[in-house]
Amino acid sequence: MSEQAVNPRTRTVTWKDPREGASAAKKMSGLEYLRAIQRGELPAPPIAELMGFTPVEVEEGKVVFGVQPGEHHYNPIGMVHGGLAATLMDSAMGCAIHTMLPVGVGYTTLELHVNYVKGVAHDSGELFCKGEVIHLGGKVATAQGRLVDAKGNLYAHGTTTCMIFRPPGSGGAKE
Repeated sequence: MSEQAVNPRTRTVTWKDPREGASAAKKMSGLEYLRAIQRGELPAPPIAELMGFTPVEVEEGKVVFGVQPGEHHYNPIGMVHGGLAATLMDSAMGCAIHTMLPVGVGYTTLELHVNYVKGVAHDSGELFCKGEVIHLGGKVATAQGRLVDAKGNLYAHGTTTCMIFRPPGSGGAKE
């Protein structure tokens, strides 16, 4: 009999209605919105609850997320799935861009590039992903990210390109 059959694990994930946060996001600058999530005044997005990451630092042009890798993040070959790093990178870099957007302006990822340099296991300790804006234009923004442990050991690094959505007539269409 397999160990999983003898010693099963479970994980329960709960989240709040994501429409509350999405509605608030339309009325706040990106920085205000992300800080409200960090303070617990607005609900974390469901993906953060599912993956288990939390905002550690939110500043203009920079966001840091932390995560404790667990067995529930494992792939079939016994390591944390690369999707955890990619999701953290996408979130931290995109949110770094979001911190620089005014009320009513949104974004979405156009391109995500992740370089994996070290495998992650459940005993790797807490990991931190720092996203920082490289360029913020009227239509396109870019950011870079690094996934490290508490000692600064690098696990992944990458870049993103995001499309900026501005309301008609708001200006800011420079590039």
